[in-house]
Parts: sequence; structure tokens; C-alpha cells
Amino acid sequence: MILQALNAYYRRKQTDPDPKNRLPAFGLEEKEIPFVLEIDAEGRLVNLADTRSGEGKKKVGQRFLVPQGVKKTSGVAANLLWDNAEYVLGVAIRENSLDKPERVVEQHAAYRARIEALPDAAKNDAGIRAVLAFLDGLDLDSLATFAAWPDILAVNPVLTFRLHGDVDLVCQRPAVSAATVAVTEAEPDQPTGVCLVSGDQTAIERLHPSIKGVWGAQSSGANIVSFNLDAFNSYGKAQGANAPLGKSAVFAYTTALNHLLARDSRQRMQVGETTTVFWAEEPHELEMLFGEVMRDDPEKGTGALNALYSAVQSGKFAVGSADTRFHVLGLAPNAARIAIRFWETATALELAKRIQGHFEDIRIVHADYEPEHLSLFRLLTGLALLNKADNIPPNLGGEVMRAILEDRSYPAPMLNLAVQRCRAEQKPTYARAAAIKAYLNRVIRRANTNEREFLPMLDPANLNPAYCLGRLFAVLEKIQEEASPGLNATIRDRYYGAASSTPVSVFTTLLRLKNHHLGKLNHGRAVQMEKLIGEIMQGLDDFPRQLALPDQGRFALGYYHQRQTFFTKAELLNKPDTITSEGDTK
Repeated sequence: MILQALNAYYRRKQTDPDPKNRLPAFGLEEKEIPFVLEIDAEGRLVNLADTRSGEGKKKVGQRFLVPQGVKKTSGVAANLLWDNAEYVLGVAIRENSLDKPERVVEQHAAYRARIEALPDAAKNDAGIRAVLAFLDGLDLDSLATFAAWPDILAVNPVLTFRLHGDVDLVCQRPAVSAATVAVTEAEPDQPTGVCLVSGDQTAIERLHPSIKGVWGAQSSGANIVSFNLDAFNSYGKAQGANAPLGKSAVFAYTTALNHLLARDSRQRMQVGETTTVFWAEEPHELEMLFGEVMRDDPEKGTGALNALYSAVQSGKFAVGSADTRFHVLGLAPNAARIAIRFWETATALELAKRIQGHFEDIRIVHADYEPEHLSLFRLLTGLALLNKADNIPPNLGGEVMRAILEDRSYPAPMLNLAVQRCRAEQKPTYARAAAIKAYLNRVIRRANTNEREFLPMLDPANLNPAYCLGRLFAVLEKIQEEASPGLNATIRDRYYGAASSTPVSVFTTLLRLKNHHLGKLNHGRAVQMEKLIGEIMQGLDDFPRQLALPDQGRFALGYYHQRQTFFTKAELLNKPDTITSEGDTK
């Protein structure tokens, strides 16, 4: 299903009306090539063109359409008319190559042999003749006169050729392109079989091209489909024959996936260790909205989320149909392979509703300076140690994304982490409170109990004991702060962990101490606070001996909601008037 969807996406992009958005034709690929050797018709070096742009180490080479690269292994395998400097020039650059100069000689010979293996029609092309003449009279001293030569010796970059005065590369000349496709389609001793994607009887690809751009995978690329040990083979079949895919289908799915995973792609995002790509079966507005609402960009994210809400309410999108199928694929590194972390396909409208449901679940009151909605990245980093993305537990990002896409319960580790970080730092934050609220509300919804779902803001009608205890703790802390302004540490810093897990051991002491603090307030304010405490304690029969983890989450929510109410109405709370249980002054 995944490969069929990627194959269909490739076919769709092949017919894109904008040539800039079209994917390479069969047998070609886009490659970043930082340096181009410009030669004349006699093979003399005219210029060493630097195609890079940017500054310092962030320089990026121009991308060109070139013949599809071979599968690189520990052996020697050359690409056609482009490769790294060791292959093209036969000069040892990398440290391991300096120790084995004979390997560089072998690489250069393989590069030349690949060109000489072209059909006669291609070898008679002026560009190919010029390249062979250049290789015959290769002069490294002339290369050393160019300013870019030190950079080539430093990093062993990819090189290719262009005839001086031409716009296209030698490998893009019509005769060479035609020969490339013909050779690719007609490799010798190619087994045939029924392609699992197309259903046609065709030549089966033995080794699939690498997939690049998955965070944490090998920089040279990794595979979704591969069989490199006898233990993975069956019925005497070897390598690609175990999962038979035609050459064109393999080219289509790998080209499409590498396009989606490209560095500048707007259809990929990182969720913890999971690299996520997404696409629709036709041009669709959701392809843009999905990425914007999930990424950590408050300005674009807010506008995209509003557009998503409007589409859900109206059932219409600015571009594309509500019934268009939309695909989301999560990939994670697994040694030399790529693991499928999740795969979800649904109509655009259904998926938009699920995303809207997620943002409704995590919506919670917050300070004015905090973002209006939490991106998935901010939600996860808010649960991690030191709020660092590197500390997000493995698999959590993928499991949270799956819960969003499939409209299922959030993973239990999300609640565990949120509660643990609240206890460790003695403070529920915006992200942690949002995660706790979302987790608990989905559990309540699916359990079909009489428990009241948690609102984004303070809910005085919610009489859950743990929630009321959290509110009570926030009020007692507020009384202490007003009684002793400028305190370096409050009861939260000393007692939050115990109050949220073993309330009976703490609250009797705190309620006794609060009388001392109330005595420092003016009479009107003391009455207000006493009344608020009385209203909260109506939901408490007794102080529990222990609170289970979900109740510790309810405690954190109660504390967070009550504190946010105090902050929101800070100006009004300073007036000695009556105060309601919601913190509003009358």
C-alpha cells in the first residue's frame, strides 16, 4: 500500500504543469553537484565552475538532473559521467584512500569503463569524446591553478562535466540521455516476475536505490526494502526477488520518497526521532496546512490552523476535494534499514477533523506571551528533560503522531513524562498541562464514564478530588505569596511533590500554616481567600492517602488552572472586593 501510494505520487508529479515541480524521468535523479569541470571539444580544461551558494560551511551546490547513481557498497562502483573526485580524477583524498592508492586507481578505471561501455551512438557525441579526451590527458597541475581546488582536496565533492559554452551538462545531452535510459532498462541477466506494485510481468530490480534524508539513518542512505543476509531469503530467492518490484516501480517509489525527504521539502517534518512525510493524491491545500500547523512556527501555524478549522466547518478546501485521499508516513532509522513507524491514509476532511480534535484537546489557558497553539515539537520538548529535543524519549513522537492521525488515545508515556516533570521541577507548565488535559480527556471520552471532561480554563463545577486538591494547593500558595511578598521559595518549592502524590501527609500542615499567613492580609482579602478555600473543599470528603498517576495529572491541572486564573485577573485581585471561585471580582 505504501509503495503503491508513492508510485502514484510519482506519476502525478510527472504530469505536473509546472516543469519546476516535475520529478525526474526514469533513469535520472537530481543530484547536488558543487563543482563542474568545463572543457572544450578537445578535452582541455577551461574552467572549474563553483556552483555553490551560501556562506561558510552552509554552502550548497546547485542541483542537476544526472543519470541515476549506482548502489554504493564496500566494492568499487562508478556512476555515469558524475561521481566524487576520487572516481573522476583518480586522486586520493580521503584518509583511507591515502593508505590504499591502488583502490583509487581502480575507482578511476571503473569510472572510465562506465563511459566506454556506452553505445556507439552515444560515444560519438561531441561531449563524450571531449570527456574521454580529458581523461586521456588528465593534468592535475592545471586543476591546481583554480581557486576551488583546495576545497576539492578537502571534502572529495561530486564532480561532473560540461562542454564550454553549453548550458546543459554532458550527461544531459540528448544522445547520452537516450543511451542512459536504454542501458538502464536492459541490464543483462535480469530476473523477471510479477511486480507487486503494477501487477505486470517485468524485469525485477535486484537492489533498490537508497533513501536519504531520514534523520538518524546513515548519511549515504538506507533502505525500506532490502535482503542482504541468507536468513531473510526464502524459497531460494536472493535479494530483491524476495519482494519482487519492477525497475520502473522501484525508480518511482524511491524517487518520490527522496523528493519528499529533500532538505528543502515542505512536505516533511521531524517529530522526535521520527521523520514524517505527507502527500495527497492530487494537488491539495492540506499538503501545506498539515506541515504548517505541526511545525514550530507560531506566525504561520496560527494562520494555517485557522484555515484548517474553516475547512472543517465548511467541508471545503481552497484547493482539492474533501474526499481526496491523504497519506502520512513516519520513518525511523534502524541500522542500515528504515523502519516504518506509522502509516495513515484517510480523506482530507477526515484527517483535518482529527488534527482539529488534537488541537482542541491540547487547548488550555496560558499567558499572553506564550504561543496561541502548541506545535507538536513544543508539546514534546515541554515534556523532555531540560526542554531539549534530544531528551524526547525514543518512539514517543511517533506514537503521539499516530494517536493524532488515528484519533486514538495518547500513549501512556505522555502522561507519565508530564507528571514526572511537574514533580521534578515543582511546576506544571503550559505544555505539560496541555498534554495532561489532552491525555485525560481522551481516556474519559473512551471510557464512557460520568467523569467530567476538563475544560481549557478553570472549572469550579469539576469536583474531582484530585483536581480540587490542586486548586487548593494553588490558593494556599497564593495566600503565602501575598502575606510574604518577595519570598525566594514558596510551599510549591517544598511540598509540591508530596502534595500531588501523598496529600494526607501535607495538607493538614499547610491548612494549619495558612491561618498564620491569613493574619497578615487585610480583613477583606482574608475573607475572600477563606471563602474560596471553603468552596474548593466542598469537593473533598477527606485527604487521600495516595494519588495514582492519573490523579497526579488531575492535581497538576487543578493547580495550573487556579494559578492561571490568579495571573489573568491580577489587577482585579489586588482590590479588596469579593472574589468568586473563578477568581472574578464583583
